[in-house]
Amino acid sequence: PFCFYFSYYDGFCLYHNNQSVADVIGLYVHSIICILGLVGNSLVIVTYAFYKRTKSMTDIYLFNVAIADLLFVLALPFIVYNELWSWPMGQVACKLLRGSYSVNLYSGLLLLACISTDRYIAIVQARRSFRLRSLSYSRIICAIIWIFAILVSVPTFYFYDWYEPSHTNSIMLNDDNQSEILSSEYVCEFKFEDRDTAMAVKVAVPSTQISVGFFLPLFIMIFCYSAIIDTLLKAKNLQRHRAVRLVLVVVAVFIICHLPYNMVLLYDTVTMFQQRTCEEADMLEMAKSALQTIAYMHCCLNPVLYAFVGVNFRNHFRRIFTDLWCLGKKYIAPRLSRVTSDFYMSSTRRSMDPLSDSGDWSVSLH
Repeated sequence: PFCFYFSYYDGFCLYHNNQSVADVIGLYVHSIICILGLVGNSLVIVTYAFYKRTKSMTDIYLFNVAIADLLFVLALPFIVYNELWSWPMGQVACKLLRGSYSVNLYSGLLLLACISTDRYIAIVQARRSFRLRSLSYSRIICAIIWIFAILVSVPTFYFYDWYEPSHTNSIMLNDDNQSEILSSEYVCEFKFEDRDTAMAVKVAVPSTQISVGFFLPLFIMIFCYSAIIDTLLKAKNLQRHRAVRLVLVVVAVFIICHLPYNMVLLYDTVTMFQQRTCEEADMLEMAKSALQTIAYMHCCLNPVLYAFVGVNFRNHFRRIFTDLWCLGKKYIAPRLSRVTSDFYMSSTRRSMDPLSDSGDWSVSLH
C-alpha cells in the first residue's frame, strides 16, 4: 500500500519517491542484510554454544548480542513485507513481530554498551577486574537488559494493531477534518482510539528509541573506549596499536550506522506537529527509509567487529567448517554413491528386461 501523510495545504499525499526507494531497498538491500546477518550471527551462536568451552563475560554478552541480531534479521523480512504490501498474518503475528523487533533493537544496542564496559573494567580497572568480572554477573546483567528491553517495548506490543486503514478506525495526528482514506488492504501499524493518546505515543516511542537505544549506548561506548585508548597508549605493548585501531573502528562503525538515522528521527519527532508540504514529507520519509537501512547493516557487522577478529574465534570458525566438511563426506558422499549405484543397476536391469519400455519398443520395431 502507498504511504499517506496529511497536509494542511494538500490533504492526503502519496509518498511516491519514498515508495520507489522502499521498493528497491526492501527487495534487494534488506535481502542481503538478512542473509549476511543470518549466516554471521548463526556462526557466532554455534561457536559459543558448542565449540568454546571456557567463556568470559564478553563471550556471554556476544552470545546474547548474536541472539538479538539473529532474531532481528528473522523478523526483518516480515516487517519489510508489511511496508511494501499488505499484512496477511493477523493481529497476533503483527504484535509479536513488531514487539520482538523493538526488543531485539534495544537489547542488541545495550549489550554492545555492556561489552564496552566489560572491556573498560578488564583493561583500565585491571586490579578490580577479578572481583567485578564473573559469569554469574554477566548472566544477571543480560537478563536485566532483556527484561528492560521488553518493558520499553510495551507500547509497541500494545498499540500496534492489524486493521484496514480508514477514517473510522485510525487517528491521523494532523487531520482536523478527518478526510477518508479508502483501502482494501490490511496493515500492521500504530492504532489509537483518541487523539491525545496518539500524540503522546507518537512522541514517546521515537524519543525513547533515540535516548535509550542510541545516545545511552553511544555515551557509554565513548567514555569506556576513550579510557581504554588512553590506557593502551601508555602501555608498552607491541599489540597496542592494533587494539587501538580496532577500538576506533568499533566506535566509528556504530556512529556511522546509527547517527544519521537517529538524527533524522529526532528531527521528525521534534517537527512532528508542524505544517509540512507533501514534498517535504515525502523527502523526510525517503531519508528515514534509506538511513534506517544503514542502521540495519550493523547487525551484519557485529559478528565481524566483535567475534571474527579474535584468533580463538577464527580457529573455532575453521573447526565448524571442517566438521561440516567431514559430516558431508560421511553422510552425503555415501548417499550419492548409493544413488548412483542404484541408478546404474536400474539402468542395467531395464536394458536386459524384455518387459521394460525399451524392450517393448525394440520388439515392436521388429
